Amino acid sequence: MKRICRYLPILSLLLICVPFANAQSSVDFMLGFGTAHDSANSGGLDNALSPNAFGSCAPGSGDPYCLSNPSLSGFFLGISGDVMLWKHLGIGAEINVQPSRSNYGSPCSLATDEACLQFRQEFYDFNAVYQPVNSKRVSLVVEGGVGGAHTGFAVNESGTCAGTAVCSPAQAEPFGTSNHFQIHAGVGVSLFVTEHIFIRPQFDIHYIPSFTDQFGSNLVPAGTIWIGYNFGDRQ
Repeated sequence: MKRICRYLPILSLLLICVPFANAQSSVDFMLGFGTAHDSANSGGLDNALSPNAFGSCAPGSGDPYCLSNPSLSGFFLGISGDVMLWKHLGIGAEINVQPSRSNYGSPCSLATDEACLQFRQEFYDFNAVYQPVNSKRVSLVVEGGVGGAHTGFAVNESGTCAGTAVCSPAQAEPFGTSNHFQIHAGVGVSLFVTEHIFIRPQFDIHYIPSFTDQFGSNLVPAGTIWIGYNFGDRQ
């Protein structure tokens, strides 16, 4: 959740736009959950027991320490906001973050003292928003824009004990980050359950040049269920 909160100033810029919008403007504020997927690339990493710990390697080469790189999947949390400056056109921003780290290479084990490499994926983007259908109960939302993809890596080291006197807990130390530009497109349908509260299933595509440095494709599909509240005049 801390990762999402650090992007709140980005979304607050949308709210600043509201006083300058015309009388028929409206604002959507949303929280969401979903997933994103990418295949694994063909590379690998040596585990922490190797003399070449966390160095690149070729899976299947006979290196006993070499493990294949992972695919991207898992649970994402999101926060998003739209400002409709006119009935059909507006601007928006959204952030999607993995709340917990995933293993990159060797899995973490509480049974050994072996350190492991983990990662957390984030996507953020700024969009133009088009609503070709905007009725009392349903609106169709099409958006497109640019942003970034941030992959943060950390080395997770198991806890150690001094006899039975004291033990230190496992901890993750930042190891490095990888940042990429992205082009984003999405389409969703807002279903209003009350006058202001809605649910928006949304499908997204992230095109991220050089994302194959970490995963198997530069094209990352994602899906999110947004739960939102609308302020203002939609009609």
